[in-house]
Amino acid sequence: MDGTAEERGASGGRRYVPIADHGLIGDLRSVALVGTDGTIDWYCCPDFDSPSVFAAILDAERGGYFELAAAVPARTKQFYFPDTNILITRFFTEDGVGEVQDFMPVAGESAEAGRHRLIRRVVCVRGFLPFRIRAAPRFGYGTRPHTLRLTDGMALFASESLSLALTSTVSLEADGPDAWADFKLAEGETAVFALDQVGGEVSPRRCAQREAEEQFGETVRYWRRWLSSSRYRGRWREMVHRSALTLKLLTYAPTGAIVAAPTTSLPEELGGERNWDYRYVWVRDAAFCVYALLRLGFSEEAKAFMGFVSRHVSPGADRPSGPLQIMYGIDGRTDLAERELGHLEGYRGSAPVRVGNAASDQLQLDIYGALIDSVYLYDKWAEPVSSEQWDHVCALVDWVCTHWDQPDEGIWETRGGRKNFLYSRLMCWVAIERAIRMAHRRGLPADLARWQTSRDTVYRRIMSHGWSDTRRAFVQHEDSDVLDAAVLMMPLAKFIAPTDPKWLSTLDCLTEDLVSDSLVYRYDPRTGLDGLHGGEGTFSICTFWYVEALTRAGRLDEASLAFEKMLTYANHLGLYAEEISHSGEQQGNFPQAFTHLSLISAAFNLDRALG
Repeated sequence: MDGTAEERGASGGRRYVPIADHGLIGDLRSVALVGTDGTIDWYCCPDFDSPSVFAAILDAERGGYFELAAAVPARTKQFYFPDTNILITRFFTEDGVGEVQDFMPVAGESAEAGRHRLIRRVVCVRGFLPFRIRAAPRFGYGTRPHTLRLTDGMALFASESLSLALTSTVSLEADGPDAWADFKLAEGETAVFALDQVGGEVSPRRCAQREAEEQFGETVRYWRRWLSSSRYRGRWREMVHRSALTLKLLTYAPTGAIVAAPTTSLPEELGGERNWDYRYVWVRDAAFCVYALLRLGFSEEAKAFMGFVSRHVSPGADRPSGPLQIMYGIDGRTDLAERELGHLEGYRGSAPVRVGNAASDQLQLDIYGALIDSVYLYDKWAEPVSSEQWDHVCALVDWVCTHWDQPDEGIWETRGGRKNFLYSRLMCWVAIERAIRMAHRRGLPADLARWQTSRDTVYRRIMSHGWSDTRRAFVQHEDSDVLDAAVLMMPLAKFIAPTDPKWLSTLDCLTEDLVSDSLVYRYDPRTGLDGLHGGEGTFSICTFWYVEALTRAGRLDEASLAFEKMLTYANHLGLYAEEISHSGEQQGNFPQAFTHLSLISAAFNLDRALG
């Protein structure tokens, strides 16, 4: 993708780079977003949900940033080093070509894991180039002051709760709380900058060019070794593998957690209030991720998530949200209190900026189906679940059998009151039906008579109260005429045959009312259902669900065209946010696990159907 290194001016006149004009790097503990202009404008340290160090994407003036770019007008292009999560930003000028190689070494369980190193290696590949660097951290979402101390080849940024050391092969200077340098490189010359968390057992350590070269090679080998486990050999290998690499970046190695997205408060509508913190483990999203990764052959991630489930998401004391919360912290914590950061203006002025998520207290019955379906698939494709895990499944299914007919907030986390959502009923059916399958296949003990009665009751309730004779379609909630793209999951979950006349009629209605040039809106926000003001873009997971529904209905030409169109809305690296605006811009938190896991599923099933 072409860009310009002058999208941001000097401090005091900074501009916002479009959400899609970013790449992602990470170390399985946190990530950084790197703009096409070479600036890191989002980074939380040491973990996904830690307070930000760089957050210029949420406030260009007060958020903090790490700029590394050509010091003269330049065109830029960005790409990933093949089959890795190493990001390269190239600068094309009249006098030469240079590139910045950004990566975070994956330290595993070694002592170096506490360093959380971020390396930025600059190379002049043709001619000569002047560069500039400015490291301007703003700790604690821009609320915590810090001191700067310069020593030989190092800048130490120290705040009350976090200290970072920037080591450099060029001489750094101080400008108030920021470190900066101007330097020139001739063809073949290299400069290295490494940002480390320091303190405790981790002391500052210079990152010389040789060490940076070694860690570059180790990082390449790590990602290629991981990706080599993929069994996908289909038509869309590059996009599917980029999605898999992205999902891997959203996993938190210490616990096996998988976050919904690595950012907070990127708006679903510019100037609107639909700005949420997604840096947590949604049971639904993570369970769907397990499905997508298992499909490709990545069983270790599924095993790690099952470990997270066993430790943190097992049935507990009954609460208003049921025995499970809909989301958890990456360490399994349940308190995710939501608050607003009023001092940050939000992306392009789209306030509020939120941390925490009040939806964690909602009742969303569909999570039980998503979780138990992932357990079923893990048991089928990876390894048998343990007796303790089966006991947890039984406890959850027993609870679902008793509570499936409650109104809830639904998959879209509406804030306009509980309703009897069809999708929630559907996934309650999935929870019970998958558990019955497991019990039959492995001869596991279960109250099968009760489960089968409940499963059949849920089925009949959906067929009688979820169908609208007026619309000739399955609808969003009981006894209504509102359409909802979530019902696209009905054939995908094997609840209804994909060629059933009622389903084909529903598919036609959805196509007419919620589909725009193959892009799918999740519902009509003008219904007032979600209790929020404003509108939103098309929901990308729904578009891939639509592709899969068309595929299963045998409408392969339509499915192929819709899939290829959707691929044109990816950013230059193959990454997607949550939504796509009317003008085709990426909206919402970025990148979004939901979108990438549904891309994998749609590609897998479309490939199989096409033969």
